[in-house]
Amino acid sequence: MTYCVGMLLDEGLVFLSDSRTNAGVDNISTFRKTTVFESKGDRVLVLLTAGNLAVTQSVVSLLKERLATPEAGLTLHAAPNMFEAARCVGDAIRRIHERDAAALREQGIEFASSFILGGQIGGEPPRLFQLYAAGNFIEATRETPYFQIGESKYGKPIIDRIVRPETSLRDGAKCALISMDSTIRSNLSVGAPLDLTIYRRDALHAQQRLNVTADDDYFRIVRSSWSEALRQAFRALPDPPWG
Repeated sequence: MTYCVGMLLDEGLVFLSDSRTNAGVDNISTFRKTTVFESKGDRVLVLLTAGNLAVTQSVVSLLKERLATPEAGLTLHAAPNMFEAARCVGDAIRRIHERDAAALREQGIEFASSFILGGQIGGEPPRLFQLYAAGNFIEATRETPYFQIGESKYGKPIIDRIVRPETSLRDGAKCALISMDSTIRSNLSVGAPLDLTIYRRDALHAQQRLNVTADDDYFRIVRSSWSEALRQAFRALPDPPWG
């Protein structure tokens, strides 16, 4: 299991993913779920992945291979806009499905995968998409400015309360970390280290890419301060009027 979140804000984009793929008493594995495709000065695309690791790694590998052999078709570096970039990822998902889905099914394994793709190409504004195992996708709007994949339910309430298009990148990153902390506390299959990517609108360069470990000073402050703030808010609530 994993947890990833992407936010589309007026100032830019915020992405956060954990790196835990297998959890147990004595079996914990970590793999990065964030891949950045960048052509500095022209485009920045960030891809978050969740689901069957073999499937998602195959999709990312195919996207990278196509960059080296552009004659194979549309690539992420040649896509004229983010919609076409999302189509490019969707096509890669379908190609891997055609190749592997039947074999996986014979072994009782579902072709489970989901993706968040966000970024900016040229002069168009930043855009954010969520892609499904069938290769189809939806786009974020001002009414729905974020997407989650993986273990999303624990981290959703804080984002729903805080994140709006006008939310600053700083507050968006802070909210994403609190959302991740809520998920980590409630699900052992999600854990650090975390990959945090903050993209400022029109930069066309992923300047802030941070690896946040469990003992990161700021993350520890956020976790402890948020927990204490919740306890104080709870204590400040009036007692119920019954017995």
